[in-house]
Amino acid sequence: MATEQPIDDRTSLDHEPELDKLLRAAIKTRASDLHLKVGQPPKLRLHGRLKNTTGEVITEKRIKELVFEILSPAQKEFFLNHGALDFAHEVDGEHRFRTNIFRQRGMIGLAARRVNTVIPPFEDLHLPAVLEKISDNRQGLVLVAGPTGCGKTTTIASMINYINHTCSCHIITIEDPIEYLFKDEKAIISQREIGIDVKDFEQALTYLMRQDPDVVFIGEMRDAKTVTAGMRAAETGHLVFGTMHSTNATHSVHRLLDMFPQAERDLVRQTLSLAIKAIISQVLMPCLKKGVDRIPALEVLVANPTARKLISEGREADLTSVIRSSQEEGMQDLTDNLCRLVKDGSIDPKDAYRYAPNTEELKMALKGIRTTTSGIL
Repeated sequence: MATEQPIDDRTSLDHEPELDKLLRAAIKTRASDLHLKVGQPPKLRLHGRLKNTTGEVITEKRIKELVFEILSPAQKEFFLNHGALDFAHEVDGEHRFRTNIFRQRGMIGLAARRVNTVIPPFEDLHLPAVLEKISDNRQGLVLVAGPTGCGKTTTIASMINYINHTCSCHIITIEDPIEYLFKDEKAIISQREIGIDVKDFEQALTYLMRQDPDVVFIGEMRDAKTVTAGMRAAETGHLVFGTMHSTNATHSVHRLLDMFPQAERDLVRQTLSLAIKAIISQVLMPCLKKGVDRIPALEVLVANPTARKLISEGREADLTSVIRSSQEEGMQDLTDNLCRLVKDGSIDPKDAYRYAPNTEELKMALKGIRTTTSGIL
């Protein structure tokens, strides 16, 4: 179980922190991340790749100066005791970075990711139109799954901002940390950050219903308590978004159930089959087209009666067949999506094979032969 971090109670300095100078380089170059490691120059992540800056090599003394200058006494004590700390840091009151400091080989390392204020629409993210339909739901559970760094939070941010522009409602996000800053449009959006606005996810979810939400974003479905709170909110008339580290719809159902003791799983399975609205699984891939750095490949399961029945009966392994036979409902198979992206010149076939659930199926699809779990169509 994760150790609770201290509430961020830092006060403003009477001078500019030295770290801000490095973070401004990330802002200026539109880098996504800044990395600091002793023995290396500062590095920026540009278009998914780490690049050296022209800055001086970071020494052990220098990184301590950069880091400890911006921490409160409670944060410094926590870091020294536990070896890692998450917090948010702002530059000029406008640019926000989610920051993690950690020990490695006895020395301090830092990784800071830039929080975006511009939230791209579905079209700019190359996301399918069915996400608009999913976002139009007024209750239920929507899971967005994928590995770390695959754009899950960006996809959900785009869906939430679509709701923000189309529906008068109250949206609450519970995040660790906040990655996108929303501006109220038709909706009002309350963003709660773990460690700054509330102690932990459990406390945030305990008081959630008293805050009169219509739409809820839970940053990560990380344990049984988080999942239970999300499904309960979905059952009681709220639209709930959550992320999971899983590869597809089948794996997402398995991973969610595995968070619960064996004796509780049948009940959780039945609750999930009723609450689930969609499972969106995605990977982010290098794009060959000019002006596009990376492009998502997705599997989209929309919870129709057949999908719900399979989940309730413990037959989630058959969900892939439902997806492949229900594309008129907006469902999308990852292999088919990879095939389309290869054929339209968006991605390299080598990358497609690397991310394909089954390379042989993708090879056949690229030859125009489509398969199901039971054979060739």
